[in-house]
Amino acid sequence: MSINRDGLKNPQKLKAPGLYIVLDAVFINLSLLAALTLWYGGSIPGSGYITFNSSVWQWYFRAAPFAVVVSLIVYTLFGFYSKIWKYADIEELIKIFLSQIIVFTSLILFDIFCLSKMGFIDLPKRMIALALAFNFVFFVFSRSGYRFIKRMYIHIENRFFKKAGTKRVMIIGAGYGGYNVVRSILQYAKGYENRMAVIIVDDDVTKNNTTIHGVRVTHNIDNVPRLAEEYEIDEIIIAIPSANNIQLKRIMDNCTKTNCSLKLIPPMSDVPENGSFHRVLQEVKITDLLFREEIEINVEDVSGYLKGKTVLVTGGGGSIGSELCRQIAKFMPEKLIIFDMYENNAYELFNELKNKYGDNINIIVIIGTICDKSIVKRVFEAYKPSVVFHAAAHKHVPLLQSVPKEAVKNNVFGTLNVAEAADKYGAERFVLLSTDKAVNPTNVMGATKRITEMIIQQMSKKSRAKFMAVRFGNVLGSNGSVIPIFKKQIAEGGPVRVTHKDITRFFMTIPEASRLVLQAGGMGRSGSIFVLNMGEPVKINDLAENLIKLSGYKPYEDINIVYTGLRPGEKLYEELIMDEEKDSMQKTYHKKILIAKPMDIDSKRFEELLKKLYRSCTDGSDTVKIIKEIVPNFNNTDNGAETRVIY
Repeated sequence: MSINRDGLKNPQKLKAPGLYIVLDAVFINLSLLAALTLWYGGSIPGSGYITFNSSVWQWYFRAAPFAVVVSLIVYTLFGFYSKIWKYADIEELIKIFLSQIIVFTSLILFDIFCLSKMGFIDLPKRMIALALAFNFVFFVFSRSGYRFIKRMYIHIENRFFKKAGTKRVMIIGAGYGGYNVVRSILQYAKGYENRMAVIIVDDDVTKNNTTIHGVRVTHNIDNVPRLAEEYEIDEIIIAIPSANNIQLKRIMDNCTKTNCSLKLIPPMSDVPENGSFHRVLQEVKITDLLFREEIEINVEDVSGYLKGKTVLVTGGGGSIGSELCRQIAKFMPEKLIIFDMYENNAYELFNELKNKYGDNINIIVIIGTICDKSIVKRVFEAYKPSVVFHAAAHKHVPLLQSVPKEAVKNNVFGTLNVAEAADKYGAERFVLLSTDKAVNPTNVMGATKRITEMIIQQMSKKSRAKFMAVRFGNVLGSNGSVIPIFKKQIAEGGPVRVTHKDITRFFMTIPEASRLVLQAGGMGRSGSIFVLNMGEPVKINDLAENLIKLSGYKPYEDINIVYTGLRPGEKLYEELIMDEEKDSMQKTYHKKILIAKPMDIDSKRFEELLKKLYRSCTDGSDTVKIIKEIVPNFNNTDNGAETRVIY
């Protein structure tokens, strides 16, 4: 008889109710005999060392059949013969204990009202209670034997048959993708070396207990965490290339509850036509764990204001700015101007776009800073851009806490320079990229971004151009974001440093954010602040744990996580909407984009305060105090850290 990969000989027979019935009958008898033996001195009845009184045997031969019949009836009523006993939780253990109480209470009553009245020996009730304890242990062991035997087999298999460095693999998906993965492992295909397919998990109940190349298929993806522990899995390969985002999110949620490294068969659109799955096995990226509905944009809306136009992107060499340039290039503008103060990033992007689009788009790179009003003026004079995406900004919260004047120069007055030039030289649209840190700001960076939103709303009142802002949260993978930092810390062996165990942030991927920015820019509502729906906030601690797992390590064992405390100006929870905006939020035709109603601003007072703020950057005035005058809900905090303001 062959051994299955899960380590059992013909598991269907082991699960048969008849076997459990026989075992239960035997264990009831063993429990009574063991209790009698211990009660009468520890010898086996009839062994010659201690001779039982004949009345004890007469009691046993009448009590045992009664206990067997009652126990089988009670066990049937409790449903113990209608389920597969692979696992037991606390509720099942309570049910087992209650059933034992019923059985042995019945036995005690039978002894009191029948056997004693018939003249048989009156045995101590404590002896019967001892028998109950024995039977409880026997019952639990009989039901958990399946798991025990399988665990022993897995250990033996690992000890004698597993080669050094071989990974035990669970495959999710018993379709064509799963079939190809198993075949590739068995054939030692490139990229699949040193792996052993152990178990396949699928939601299709009709495939339960079938096999693929001898590897057993079991049911229900929700059991992945439990199966991974039981089968001592090292790696999980998700082999469902046709799965939609909702299905993938459920799979990922279960996989990240394990300590296994993850691999992924990409969507069918990315699989080569020859179907060579082993060539496209990919690492699961942290961005894959977001798995939301695909962000779709209205192509007509976007192409209508970009195609054939001159488009300027400030901060165009940055993470978000460069992706904006890539997305904009798809709509074939006449000119694309990349304005950035860092030449290396801008040059690399220029080469990338030139290689892709050739002479179909006139791509121009300008190296300079938005703080330099003269160079901003020359760019607008020379190219007169129709559309401006303003992504240039200082963004690192802790760093800007110590240099608020620098934050003001770049974020506030750099934005003002570009906005005024856009108005003067006839731009049609100006789109500011803002941040959730501008909402009820607790740091200088967030407060300066809130002021830029106010500038945009003021410009919309007097300009023919359409001025708007787009507010969103953290972007996964952007320069300075937590993902590159965590990856570096993991590569160095840890620890991964998280500021607070409960800190949360809103996250989007760079392409998601860029597409929504382009869509918002096409809505044409001047003075509006568009708020991107970024889904549920993500715990940074969960992000760190998942990234460690995706790197093939176990959190807190291989790579530790330490909590360093909130940094100066850092919030525990970010917000996308201010309190005063909540009741006036408006929906748009795009379900991922909302509009915050413009706030009433005293234009004259705002301009005076801006002048005062500008002077503070050079005359030694308290810049932070003036920021608070402009943004009343600015609550600057250092979270207990000593922050020295340099200037």
